[in-house]
Amino acid sequence: MLKTCVSLKRDMEVTEAEQRQQVEEQVEKLLSGQGSEVSGCDVGLEQSKPAALRKTVTYIVCAVIFNDKEEVLMVQEAKQDCYKQWYLPAGRVEVGESLEEALKREVKEEAGFDCEPITLLLIQEQGPQWIRFIFLAKVTGGSIKTPSAADQESLQASWWDRQSVLALRGRDILRLIECGLKYRQDPWHPVTLPMDLSCRHVVQRLVLVFTNAEQRIWILLIKAPVLHLPTAAAVKTHTVTWAASMVVQEAMPSAYYDQDVNTLGVFSLQHNGRQHGKTDGVCFNTLVALVPDHVQRNEDGEKAEWTGTGQPPPVENPRYVWHEVQKQTLREKLLEKTKNSSVLPIHCLY
Repeated sequence: MLKTCVSLKRDMEVTEAEQRQQVEEQVEKLLSGQGSEVSGCDVGLEQSKPAALRKTVTYIVCAVIFNDKEEVLMVQEAKQDCYKQWYLPAGRVEVGESLEEALKREVKEEAGFDCEPITLLLIQEQGPQWIRFIFLAKVTGGSIKTPSAADQESLQASWWDRQSVLALRGRDILRLIECGLKYRQDPWHPVTLPMDLSCRHVVQRLVLVFTNAEQRIWILLIKAPVLHLPTAAAVKTHTVTWAASMVVQEAMPSAYYDQDVNTLGVFSLQHNGRQHGKTDGVCFNTLVALVPDHVQRNEDGEKAEWTGTGQPPPVENPRYVWHEVQKQTLREKLLEKTKNSSVLPIHCLY
């Protein structure tokens, strides 16, 4: 009987060791820009509705396209509220479209060109109900739209040298154009394009890390049914990246206010969109850093001396556990990305 118990315990230990190894392998896949099926949601699902275009979510695609002179492609608006003003080719994703299909359609309709996306440059969001995906793209065919082809989509398209006076619909695009120029000159994150993997909700899959001065690094995991990275649903009342804060609040409530929860960016994203109301969601595979707030206060609100332990905050919820990364190459990659934020940025516009 004793031998059987020892054997069982050994088998359980091996199983957990294997699970931890599998998690490290999954993190390596995410770091390389890959994804994996969303099999469930660990946090926030009860506060989230399935994503459905035109009902619960709006996705915008926006194209930043340059010619050989580094002039940027612009379109003149036909809509009454911004008539004759200029903007980047952009528009809403329609039911049944992938993000890339929507991008190609909008550029063709508004500018006359066929295009291919090169990479996502930036993601902007105001919660799950409004997310804009900004792509760097290139012309592959077609011809520029002239005033004779004006329609309800746009009046015409033109290449802008960024110096000439142009009546802009919004100055927000200046930042996007600069972002595109910067990426062309010195790419600061790997090429990132949406992967065709379905998801019902807008969710954030977290590689949530804690590092110390000795270059040790831990990842927060959920225990059941097997060890895995937490997945949290975006809720309508908050930004998409608030999902990371919900996880930290649930895992270690006592330490929450002594930590900064920083979503550094997106390794990869997953979207399908072909089945309306069933696959309209997006999964953002994100790198999140838990950083101690060195300015701490006592019960009277006075600044207190901060004393770090070099260990991650203790987990209080039995659902969670910290896993210290063992594989040296993975540890080095995570530390490098944490320091340099060399991942696709996601910006909250709240």
